[in-house]
Amino acid sequence: MNLQKNISLKNYNTFGIDVIADRFIEINSLADLKKITTSEKDIFLLSGGSNMLLTKSIDKLVIHLNLKGIIVNDTEKQSVFVTAEAGENWHEFVLWCISQNYGGLENLSLIPGNVGTAPIQNIGAYGVEIKDTFYQLEALEIVTGKIKIFTKEECDFGYRNSVFKNELKGKYIIINVTFKLTKNKHKTNISYGAIKTYLQNNPNPSIKDISDAVIAIRKSKLPDPKKIGNSGSFFKNPVIDKNLFKKLTKNHPNIPHYIVSENEIKVPAGWLIEQCGFKGKRFGDAGVHEKQALVLVNYGNATGKEIYQLAKKIQQTVKKEFNINLEIEVNII
Repeated sequence: MNLQKNISLKNYNTFGIDVIADRFIEINSLADLKKITTSEKDIFLLSGGSNMLLTKSIDKLVIHLNLKGIIVNDTEKQSVFVTAEAGENWHEFVLWCISQNYGGLENLSLIPGNVGTAPIQNIGAYGVEIKDTFYQLEALEIVTGKIKIFTKEECDFGYRNSVFKNELKGKYIIINVTFKLTKNKHKTNISYGAIKTYLQNNPNPSIKDISDAVIAIRKSKLPDPKKIGNSGSFFKNPVIDKNLFKKLTKNHPNIPHYIVSENEIKVPAGWLIEQCGFKGKRFGDAGVHEKQALVLVNYGNATGKEIYQLAKKIQQTVKKEFNINLEIEVNII
């Protein structure tokens, strides 16, 4: 283990925010992780850096978790259990599963970040969420140093949410995640509009076909963090009650929506932001992406505080225009 001091985190977060870590260490094994957490309890865990906005320098020990490895566990006739270590790149892991003809994660292709942080957010896209294939995870309890196995029920998954974002926030370090994937006959999901349109001439797409479609769709409207700093979707799509939705349709009869339940309607946050005139707008080096208003971007030298101020301005405007509270999906540090 190599402890470093006064390290810039610009290359360790997808927004490309330049803040300083007082102390920084990269962890490549579970043994080293256990060793460092016996003496250091006040830590800042950094994995893929894809779902955070850094607004200040970090005065804690920053642990860059870099655990690697993929193991195929018990197999059944039609399914297989695959465990990936927390430091594995999510997209590369999805592609590896597809190359083995293991289905279930193809709709989640090209999502930035690492495997270990995926359950925290219950990442999802194009009609699929982590919880759909999740089996269990192992996590290190920071205070005791003990390893605990969490089942799907114990993770308490919700829309872009889990127990690790709430009552267990900051108490555990996820070290690996196990998924139950299909092995032969795949039940694919192409119900999401964009995928359905993309594959309209392919009635029986393979899991690779679906992955390729998702990658093409995402690349067509979402910026590459390596070129323009961003963290993907910045806000959650709000769920509103039916009465408010009816009021909104008087002035916006074509408002896009998804029926969640008898009394709940989900409305795209990107559409709301676009209607408020923010799409493609730039405020210094902080801005809203020109193709997807749900994505806030760093054009080069924006600070985390500047991007956060823009987010708050968007929230205030959407609240004023639509009486809808936009909830930030990204972790504000």
